[in-house]
Formats: sequence, C-alpha cells, structure tokens
Amino acid sequence: MPDICLAGTGGMLPLKNRFLTGCFIEYSGKAILIDCGEGMQVALAAADIKISRIEMILITHNHADHVTGLPGLLLSMGNCSREEPLDIYLPESAERVIRNLISVCGRLPFDLRLHFLSEKSPSSFIADKIDQMLTISVLPLRHSVKCLGYSLLLEKKPVFQPEKAQELGIPVKMWRVLHSGETVTLDDGRIIQPEDVTGEKRQPVKVTYVTDTLPIKEIIPFAEGSDLFICEGMYGDADKKQSMNEKGHMLMQDACRLAAEANVKELWLTHYSPAEKHPENFEKELKKLFPNVLISKDGEKRTL
Repeated sequence: MPDICLAGTGGMLPLKNRFLTGCFIEYSGKAILIDCGEGMQVALAAADIKISRIEMILITHNHADHVTGLPGLLLSMGNCSREEPLDIYLPESAERVIRNLISVCGRLPFDLRLHFLSEKSPSSFIADKIDQMLTISVLPLRHSVKCLGYSLLLEKKPVFQPEKAQELGIPVKMWRVLHSGETVTLDDGRIIQPEDVTGEKRQPVKVTYVTDTLPIKEIIPFAEGSDLFICEGMYGDADKKQSMNEKGHMLMQDACRLAAEANVKELWLTHYSPAEKHPENFEKELKKLFPNVLISKDGEKRTL
C-alpha cells in the first residue's frame, strides 16, 4: 500500500518549526516527491525519509517556496551515490526557472529527464517507473502563475488464488502471467483467463494534491472519491477571503467545502501562511464543514 508523508506544511517562508510544503508518496520501495521547497532534503531527513527512493518529482509551479530546494536535494541524492536517471515533471512555463536551478548543481552523477506538462487542459500519464498500474492525472489550477494539481490513482490487482490454479492444473511458472492480467494457453489447449484464478477486483487507491489555487469547481471532479485529499489552507480567518482571492489562494474553509463536495474520505490541510502560527485553533469550526479534516503538521504520515 502507498505510504504518504507531508515532509513540510508551510507556504511562502520556512519557520523554525515548519518546513515548506513537500509531499512524499512511496509504493513498493519507489517514491514520488511533489514540490521541493527550500531545505527539502533536511525536511525529508527529519521525517526519516530515504531520498534514495525518489524516482520522480512533480512540480506544481515555479514559485520559490515550491522549487528552490531542488539544487540541495539533487546534490544530496548525488552524494548518496545515485546513478539512476531521475524524472522531473513540471508545467511548460516553469522550464527556464527549473533549468536555471539545476545549473547550479554542476555535474551530477545521474541524468535528469524533464517532462513538460500542458497548462491549458487536463492530462494524464502512466507512472510506469513506479508501477504500471499507477496513473497520474494533471489539472491546470488558477493561481498568479501557471500551476498544476496532481491526482494519483493506483489500481490494485485482484488477489491471486493459488488453490484455483492448482485445481485447474496450471503450472506455477504461469501464475505470475495470469496475475498480471494476461491469458495463458495450457499444453492441452485450454485457455485460462486471469479471472479464472483471481478473486474480485479490489478498489483502487486515490491521492489528490492541490495547492496554490483559487477553489475552482474543476477541483471537485478531479478529487472525487479520493482516499486522501491534500489541499492548501493558508488561513482559517474568514476575513482573509478577499486577500486570498486576489492572490490566488484559498482558506481552510474552502478546502473543507471542496472535500465535502468531492466526497473524499480524508482531508489533510497544508501550505499554511507563516503568519498562521496555530492553524489547529480552527479545528472545531472546520470539522463542522468536513468532519474528517486533519490540520496536518510536518512529518505527517499515513499508509493507505
């Protein structure tokens, strides 16, 4: 099952007790990092995360609090003897900023592969470097610069039932093929379908990550049914609403309303303003809007 960790929950500026926002998602020993604010390698270490497992980095947008940790993280990965290529996905308009940041690293012992994502319309791709059954959907958001939200959907194979395979006389060497969803033909001519030796299809796991945006209606179907919805909530004070609208951000209450309309199972708030020193003070009010909301803290972890 996927392991989720919010290494940092801050926006704009790091605080002595709050790192900048970054989300680490690991599955089967391989991980995705969403955003990379200043000092991210330190935040990950503080959360007891192994950076060697990062195979992909997803960038939401090119503001400093989301990308300036890239040089330090990449150099740290190089110092940990990484040699395998690293894939970075980013909005098309962020190319110049990201290339300039990477340039200060000098020569890294591994290749960086940049993938540019459309900022005009939703898209998706298979994250086969992590798992063939993991699809990442991308949603253009509405911020002061081009910004993207990410939703990860991990399909789960049905449980393989060896007793059925044995009853049908299927050689063990064919079990893996059937469990992967392929049909096999036995020496006696019988054709065996995957469903002949597996149980019912299992529900997929869905994680949606949205930050630095107005609470646009497109987020609702994008996050629909998520097991975990991670969303920004810069302030809990309703008097900040006009200011947030002008700056392309949302309140904690906005995130709760989106979570309720999208029928998500759990909401984690993140990307708090440095001026919002005690977001937990709004917990009682927020739970009235969406009961299963967590005012997350640095290092928050969950296995889905």
